[in-house]
Amino acid sequence: MLKEFKEFALKGNMMDLAIGFILGAAFGTVVTSLTNDILMPVVSGIFGSPDFSNLFMVLKEPADLTDVNMASADAIRDAGGAVLAYGKFINAIISFLLVAFALFFVVKGLNKMKKKEEAPPPAPAGPTAEELLAEIRDELKKK
Repeated sequence: MLKEFKEFALKGNMMDLAIGFILGAAFGTVVTSLTNDILMPVVSGIFGSPDFSNLFMVLKEPADLTDVNMASADAIRDAGGAVLAYGKFINAIISFLLVAFALFFVVKGLNKMKKKEEAPPPAPAGPTAEELLAEIRDELKKK
């Protein structure tokens, strides 16, 4: 059983999956940085908000408001309040769209490369129906 597991774990498909997972995590980090550090400041500047991740609506204030930074959703949550952090959701949507856009170009490039590969030679054509009927006729004449 251990031998079967070793064969399964070391198959090419399993290793490809592991490599893809690691590259996907690294790609996610790059996209998160691109979103948070480059795109969101530009988008926030256009819309007048300093940072989308700080856009939120307080649903329930904390019981004790002393030493609570009401300008931070995380601080309100830590103090026991409830917030609707729609700015973080906007950041997540933008990140998703960037990943989808990048993957679209990756798949498009792969499909283009596949089309460039040489098509396999056509299968040899078998005899036509007329040729088969002629063979059958000739065999029947011989009998």
